[in-house]
Amino acid sequence: MATVSVRYIVDDVDAAINFYREHLAFTLVMHPAPPFAMLDRGDLRLLLSAPSGQGGGGQSMPDGTSPAPGGWNRFTLEVSDLAATVRTLRDAGVQFRNDIVTGVGGKQVLIDDPSGNPIELFEPTIPAARLASS
Repeated sequence: MATVSVRYIVDDVDAAINFYREHLAFTLVMHPAPPFAMLDRGDLRLLLSAPSGQGGGGQSMPDGTSPAPGGWNRFTLEVSDLAATVRTLRDAGVQFRNDIVTGVGGKQVLIDDPSGNPIELFEPTIPAARLASS
């Protein structure tokens, strides 16, 4: 069961489902309507919403502002071999925002889902930076 939920606004829910399932090992929980799907991976539940006139996470704000994908806020997925993961994803045509960078706790790279939402892939290089369940 997921312990945290993240909502991403996407342009095309079906394309996002395919991306997260094919490239990042998410499982589809439900897809009850075209503008919404729920996926999960371990303790992360990912809610995908397309901007729409229907209720839910994709609806416009009272002032008429419509939700849009993108930005810099992101979730992080821990990987055991970042270089190998990057090669696999580049070969599959996944869009990257940068090359691998090394910080104080590990190595990371940012990829975009089909709507331009960022996902950070992270390989810890010190024990304190690892997820407890890894």
